[in-house]
Amino acid sequence: MEEVDVEPAVTNIPAASSGTHLGFAWGPGDILVYETLYKASGTGSGDIHEVRKDEDIYSPILRKLFNESHHIFVGLQTIREDLPSKNKKPQFVSISKNYRSVIRACMEELQQVSILLAIELIWNLCEVLFIDAAPAGSLLLHLLDWVRLHKADVDEKAREVLQSESPAEHRDYWDVPGGTQTLTEFDVKWRHWHEEVDRCLQDNSFASNKHLELICKILVGDEDTLLEHKDLLSTWYHFLVTRLLFCHPTVKPTELHYYAQSCLTMFLDSRSVPEPLDSILLAAFEFDIHQVIKDCSIALNNWWFVAHLTDLLDHCKLLQSHNLHFGSNLREFLLLEYASGLFTHHSLWQLAVDYFDHCPEFGRVYLELQIERVPLDTERKALKVLRICEQRQMSEQVRSICKIMAMRALRNNRLGSALSWSIRAKDAAFATLISERFLQDYCARGTFSDLDLIDNLGPAMLLSDRLTFLGKYREFHKLYGEKRFREASKLLLSLMTAKIAPRSFWMTLLTDALPLLEQKEVSHHIVRYAVYGQVLSL
Repeated sequence: MEEVDVEPAVTNIPAASSGTHLGFAWGPGDILVYETLYKASGTGSGDIHEVRKDEDIYSPILRKLFNESHHIFVGLQTIREDLPSKNKKPQFVSISKNYRSVIRACMEELQQVSILLAIELIWNLCEVLFIDAAPAGSLLLHLLDWVRLHKADVDEKAREVLQSESPAEHRDYWDVPGGTQTLTEFDVKWRHWHEEVDRCLQDNSFASNKHLELICKILVGDEDTLLEHKDLLSTWYHFLVTRLLFCHPTVKPTELHYYAQSCLTMFLDSRSVPEPLDSILLAAFEFDIHQVIKDCSIALNNWWFVAHLTDLLDHCKLLQSHNLHFGSNLREFLLLEYASGLFTHHSLWQLAVDYFDHCPEFGRVYLELQIERVPLDTERKALKVLRICEQRQMSEQVRSICKIMAMRALRNNRLGSALSWSIRAKDAAFATLISERFLQDYCARGTFSDLDLIDNLGPAMLLSDRLTFLGKYREFHKLYGEKRFREASKLLLSLMTAKIAPRSFWMTLLTDALPLLEQKEVSHHIVRYAVYGQVLSL
């Protein structure tokens, strides 16, 4: 069930052909293969090869599938648990159809890629059997729609026949019979008609016209005749629905598995081995939901399908009794695997956050581990990651991100950005270090950089003594520049007596105090006292 029109990328591993023993470790979306030390002679070279498994997340069209289905998934989680089942069922069916419409839209853009055809085929059948849970009678009508939807030429032929001048004489008329009567009318008429045609066949009423006799044998569901013309049917499940239509139109859901198994056996050549798709559909007809999910997990090349289908089935209360031995239930396990794969992509990782949010047991732990692996390429991306962590009170991750960005900014001599990140991290030691750098720059150049940031520190300046001094010292300069000398002198005095200025900055404070002595409105004896005390400290 792999894509037939795209050749998988080949990763050449030299050691694989040289007899070297290989080890491997699975990761989200890829696998690491490495040479082990176990070797006939010598030791391994230590080469490590990354083999990417889930290439789908790098397909632009399939990224559309992931993005669109994410919105549907989030909407599904908002359906209230306390609603009666009869009220929720129409919503679940509608959500299932929405998922399928997204699949079909991607199929059209990818020109009918086989993997999406198979996914939509399986999902549609699961919708009929499990989610909509069609009862006896209407079940066959649903299955007819299912086959018709996946046998595209049926609708096209039907339109051609109906639009022709004489539909009954059209060459494809008998290939597409149809009707608009109710199920009850159809059932009564069908039984009466079936008995009549069967009687005519038994007394050879149609023996003079072989073609008419053949048509009647097909319409009464003669199995030998159907098998003789199975080349008109593309698949065994098409044969199944045809057989049910002509032989058992009121089939019950509990009887499906018998007919499905017999049709598969009859349709396939005795030497043929069922494909994975055949096994999955057969498990669905047997109403074995967990086998469907298990087989799809093995056969399909990503977790998208099983994760979303299982989530929907779980909301329908169809998986409640199935827990895994290691703690998480099946729904959560598959969602965690799918979301972990998304986190390896440079943009899809943002979708994964919502999936982790809706995994109550392990989602938080997975998110904490994965969010730390997101490369913080730009400040914009870092802010995006930080916002996610802050919204979820992930304080440890918030501090880690802020420290990383603060260090990066400091290395690039972007002191304002470094200080801003250290304040967000509430890292007093780092804020002290950056504040000293600001003061050193001031001593060297005589001016402050990033004035907007320093002027608007507010309560954040209390994070450390050095940051407090930086903010207050800048405030002193503002007061002095505005000729508010009295207030400036009081602030300078408090800075001198508070002992929060770095020792290397004391001489600068003394120099700042000298011009204040020349101002009339300043209390000279107070300033002199502060200057004298500062000199003694030196």
